[in-house]
Amino acid sequence: MKEDKRKNNGGNSTKSKGPDKRKNDYRKAILEAVTNEDVVEVVIKLKTMFIENDDLQAGKIFLENVVSKPTQEVDVTSNGESIKSIEPIKWIDD
Repeated sequence: MKEDKRKNNGGNSTKSKGPDKRKNDYRKAILEAVTNEDVVEVVIKLKTMFIENDDLQAGKIFLENVVSKPTQEVDVTSNGESIKSIEPIKWIDD
């Protein structure tokens, strides 16, 4: 019987979900076919579509790629009150 190697990683599945992007031949071909100028042209087109046509989807894609997606922020409070900090552990020398 084959040994279950998941016991060494907390029981999580070792299978990847979807295609392995690191080994995707199509991705490599696309990257070889696209130049920096192509990327600049697409970004300018998205910006123009947003500004001239009020295309919100183009604006969203433009901003996500220029500014990056905002990260989800977590409010670290307790019922609207800020959490009070505590003193660090003090080591006592004997």
